[in-house]
Amino acid sequence: MHLVTGAVVGLFGGTAIFALVLLGVGGFVTVVLPIVAAGTLLVVSAGLTVVQRSRHTAFLGATWPEGPFAQPVTFAPRALLALVRSPRTWRQLSYHLIAGCYGLLAASIAIAAWTMGPAMIFAPLLGRDTGLELRHWILCGMGIVLTIAAPWITQGLAALDGLLARVLLGTSRTEALELRVSDLAASRTSTVDAADAERRRIERDLHDGAQQRLTSLAMNLGIARATLDDLPEGGARAIAEAHEEAKQVLTDLRDLVRGLHPAVLEDRGLDAALSAVAARSPIPVRLRVDMDRRVARDVEAVAYFVVSEALTNVARHSEAEHAAVEVDLEDGELRLRIADDGRGGADSKGGTGLQGLSDRVRSVDGSFRVTSPLGGPTVIEVELPCAS
Repeated sequence: MHLVTGAVVGLFGGTAIFALVLLGVGGFVTVVLPIVAAGTLLVVSAGLTVVQRSRHTAFLGATWPEGPFAQPVTFAPRALLALVRSPRTWRQLSYHLIAGCYGLLAASIAIAAWTMGPAMIFAPLLGRDTGLELRHWILCGMGIVLTIAAPWITQGLAALDGLLARVLLGTSRTEALELRVSDLAASRTSTVDAADAERRRIERDLHDGAQQRLTSLAMNLGIARATLDDLPEGGARAIAEAHEEAKQVLTDLRDLVRGLHPAVLEDRGLDAALSAVAARSPIPVRLRVDMDRRVARDVEAVAYFVVSEALTNVARHSEAEHAAVEVDLEDGELRLRIADDGRGGADSKGGTGLQGLSDRVRSVDGSFRVTSPLGGPTVIEVELPCAS
């Protein structure tokens, strides 16, 4: 059945494609006719590809990757030009043209093997003429051999057809790698989005739960500290220490919540969020942000955390007196430059968090470079791709 259906589909498809090619070439003196013929040719080819793939799956158990051959065909000149330039388009057309001839030939051979072989076995019964008796027995022997070989002949022809289909209707190694990269990119984007959503949930829970209760506790301790004058010295000291500890824990929790996902970044954008980071820095920071629009949320988050962590590293490790942050959005890239006048010698393996920053940047296909000679200065340069 595989070869018989292949003959029918191949003959129809090959004839249709050949006719459309002749129509397009014959009407080349016009402008519209070749475009219509080319569009129709691609539509017919795509439909035949679906039919042929289904046939190979049904009879031979072939499997096909998702992706390129499922793309819709439009009659827009630019889209048609892109399809014409695609190697897979020509592979499809090649298979359908080959199938028009091979399918009919293979089906004819298979049918002949299954019908003529058994018929030739009965050749000795056709006559008793002694002059023809030997020839009849030879035909009988050939019929037996042909009947026995018919399954192998059919399988061989079908296997050859399957090989042609895998090569011409399947995906090349390059296309398979492109599909794999696309799948990995989609998976990574999903993972980043899930992590961002989880950070938001934790930030919301901490802000609405633990932070509110700690605020209430600190206020109550402050009221007790201010109003209870008749406590023993030890009791008053314990309340004062508890009050100070509660305020410190509340400050730490606010910093943690801000670090998970700052509300100002969501509400007012990267410029305002980085201004807040620079204002909190224990060393003076000169900030310049040149952006004419907001970028994708995940890119904004990466840029914010890179600058925030880099300034934290400057304050903790560099012994710098000044730092500068420059942010520019141009040519579809968000470019960050963080520099300080510290002692230098920053190393991504030295426990300063630079490897973590590099990992964050790579999560959005960005580039991360550190220049930090001994004696300084230290310069971090980051480029984050942004869709326009």
